Amino acid sequence: MQTFTPTDDEMSVLATASPFAMQIFNRHTDGACKFLGRFGVHGQTLLTRQNFDELIGEFIGEQPDETLVMAGLRQLRQYLMLRWIWQDALGAVSLEKLTHELSEFANACLCYCKDFVYANMVQRYGEPMTQVDNKRVCDEFAIIAMGKLGAMELNLSSDIDLIFIHQGAGFSNGKKQIDNQKFMTNLGRGIIKLLADTTEHGFVFRIDMRLRPWGDGSPLVMSLPALQKYFGQHGRTWERFAWLKARLVCWVSDDFYHSIAHIRQTFVHRYYVDYTAFSALREMKQLIMSQQAQRQDLDNIKLGTGGIRDIEFIAQAYALIYGGHHPIIAQNRACLDALKTLAQLDYLNQDEADKLMSAYRFLRRTEHAIQARHDEQSQRLPKAGELTDLAKTLGFDDKKSFLETLNTHRQNVSAPFMRMVTDRQNPKEQMVNADELQQNLATLLSDDSMACLSDFMTSRLVQSLDQEPKSRLLSAYPILLHALHTHACQDGVDRANIATPRLVALLEAIVRRSIYLVMIAENPNATVALIPMLSASPWIARELALHPMLLDNFLQKRYLHLPDESELTDILRQMLLRVEPFDDESYLSAIRTFKKSQVLAVATADILGLRHIMKVSDSLTFIAQVVLSSALRRAFDELVAKHGYPKLLSGEYATDETMGVAIIGYGKLGGIEMSYASDLDVVFLHHIDEKADTQANHAQKSVSGMKLASRMVQKVLNYLTTQTRDGRAYEMDMRLRPSGNAGVMIVSTQAFEIYQTQKAWAWEHQALVRARGIAGDKLVLAMFEKIRTHVLTKSRPITQVQADVLAMRQKMQNHLGTHHRHEFHLKQDFGGLVDIEFLAQFMVLSYAHVYPNLAIWSDNVRIFEEVAKTGLWQTSRCQALTDAYLKLRQKTHELALSDKSIITDDGDWQEVRSFVRDVWQDVIEDGLS
Repeated sequence: MQTFTPTDDEMSVLATASPFAMQIFNRHTDGACKFLGRFGVHGQTLLTRQNFDELIGEFIGEQPDETLVMAGLRQLRQYLMLRWIWQDALGAVSLEKLTHELSEFANACLCYCKDFVYANMVQRYGEPMTQVDNKRVCDEFAIIAMGKLGAMELNLSSDIDLIFIHQGAGFSNGKKQIDNQKFMTNLGRGIIKLLADTTEHGFVFRIDMRLRPWGDGSPLVMSLPALQKYFGQHGRTWERFAWLKARLVCWVSDDFYHSIAHIRQTFVHRYYVDYTAFSALREMKQLIMSQQAQRQDLDNIKLGTGGIRDIEFIAQAYALIYGGHHPIIAQNRACLDALKTLAQLDYLNQDEADKLMSAYRFLRRTEHAIQARHDEQSQRLPKAGELTDLAKTLGFDDKKSFLETLNTHRQNVSAPFMRMVTDRQNPKEQMVNADELQQNLATLLSDDSMACLSDFMTSRLVQSLDQEPKSRLLSAYPILLHALHTHACQDGVDRANIATPRLVALLEAIVRRSIYLVMIAENPNATVALIPMLSASPWIARELALHPMLLDNFLQKRYLHLPDESELTDILRQMLLRVEPFDDESYLSAIRTFKKSQVLAVATADILGLRHIMKVSDSLTFIAQVVLSSALRRAFDELVAKHGYPKLLSGEYATDETMGVAIIGYGKLGGIEMSYASDLDVVFLHHIDEKADTQANHAQKSVSGMKLASRMVQKVLNYLTTQTRDGRAYEMDMRLRPSGNAGVMIVSTQAFEIYQTQKAWAWEHQALVRARGIAGDKLVLAMFEKIRTHVLTKSRPITQVQADVLAMRQKMQNHLGTHHRHEFHLKQDFGGLVDIEFLAQFMVLSYAHVYPNLAIWSDNVRIFEEVAKTGLWQTSRCQALTDAYLKLRQKTHELALSDKSIITDDGDWQEVRSFVRDVWQDVIEDGLS
């Protein structure tokens, strides 16, 4: 075995960094050098849980007694501490790796000690027995790690915060029986003794049990029913804060584990965004600030201003409030992981998150350097010469430069900490005087509006409220009146009168679910922006009243950043983490919530003029694509779980990556031009051997490839179109598939190609111009694109294309136009959207065989850009058509949000219509005359 021989420089670094570690090395030089030769000090080897289990066995021996266990663990701890301190001082290990190894060592020690003490007790008393679900089973003992050990981020001299839980009451089954409570208490005490008692060899870990319910005044071990009762009746917000990092250390049965996890999840997190926690978090923050002010303890890098605790408070406060709504936040117990996630979800901006993570790493490394010196649990900077040594250990030339860097990091922490919780500002005085606001509104609003407000506040609904929701209403109501008053002054009395009954309808919907009133009270400034949305869009007002959970996204101003497709995919993936396979009800609810919340953000950005019309349509299309992709993946996974993978036409069986099925989008979905009321026009294609059976195992039932493919389509349609209490996700239209409603639900790529090249009508080739691959197997999508390009670049007589396009246009006008002289249907009437779309399709079908780039795009704007490049039309005509098209689309969005589809044919639109009809006449009709 190789022996470690340190260089003079390495010895100098160790001597400067840690008199404690130097003492270990000098006292056990031979053993230490052999140990370090085996595991190194330069970060070459990451010690795993298996390594620690093996090391514990080596240092304790095969037939240990209590004395040997205590001595062996303490000697191993000394060697490990020497290695960790030396690695840290040399800068040879990352913070994350070091804290992870420390935590894994603690896990291994706890599990070993539990098993050791338990075995001795069973030998003496027999196994503890209890009743679970009317069955007599062996009672189990769970070690819950809290704090830094729970988050797997122990420092060099951390206490380990623990809570012990067992399943329930009963007695042991040995000759000498004792009750389970005594058995488990003795087990817990035995574990603590093995690890925490100080002997001539020191200690392994200090253990703190004060986070258990009732603290030091309660039993050392609590039963699961007692824990659940405590959380339900007495649990406080600071305990929810503490249980954020709770983690099971030792093995227990699946049933016991899931019971603990469920009780913890229910206690810590709320499914909705937990605004009720804000007041408690404010109190906690104020307590932290008061302690800092009293101490004036700038030397404490944990508890002082801008210290480690401030960073942890930021991460944990967000986790407490949003962890139930965004499971990924709740899953990241470690501070650095939590900060990264908060930045990804835009709760923190990236620059701020980067500064907090940098500060955290610096402060934690400083904490390690402090604790390494004398193996003391301290976060206080040393004095004089020791501070100089600490600065050198951390890579600074002197203590002055170290302190300058420390203060910079503290300042970077203080700013977001001071904002935390309070950037949902407390209402200003002018927002909370309800009587004065009511009087001011009476001089502005109509009598009907004032009566509407008065009738609501005196209604039976409000009068019958319990004390808590009524108190919350009284807190939120003045803020809403202030927002209504602001809207009347800034945007006009008429708009405020429109908003008032919509506001009352919203209040009637949420007043009994008073968490939403807390949201409003906690967001006074954001609430000011709510009223203009209510007046601008009956659609938004209705959506908020029907689905109040959307209020959070609005009040959080999520509309300021519209996610791209990859971000949307990640957001939906996070929402689906809580949804189990085959739980269709939860899945339907999740995708509808996702769609509604994202579309509301887009609509708000649209109304506020924050996004160009094309970006709005992009976002609406991306939302639909993400939902379709998720539905297709889920349908495939569930059917494969039942029936096995289908065989592809290539002769291979499908895999998770090559499912053999794809969704093609047509119309506005295909053209990336969706509006709020757009249906999804889709066609399903496959590359599956329709006759071959699926590759089923003994637990699955094989079916034919065609049956599996058809069931996939049906599942996707069910996911998106089933009417639930949240409505439908989307309306689906499959009439553009080969042979329309008379055709099968899904066709092979070969059948699709034959149909398009030999049987399709001219209007189906027009539709193909606006078709695009949306989701599914990349190979199938590539096959479709090849077919589409081949069909669209086929040479056609221009006069025939003109005749076909004209015939289809007249047919649509006859069936779908308004036929009223003074009305204008933006899409279907002459001079509207369909005319422009047909012009683009005509150019592709007529000229793509000469200019193949015309067939690349499925959206009209880029088709016109390509037409301009060919020189077939003047650039000015292409740009004017594009401008007209975008103006019409913008108006369709406004109408959709106003629940309208037809407008008055006034002078503004006559100019647009006249221009479009002139181009139509020149390009289509004159060519046939």
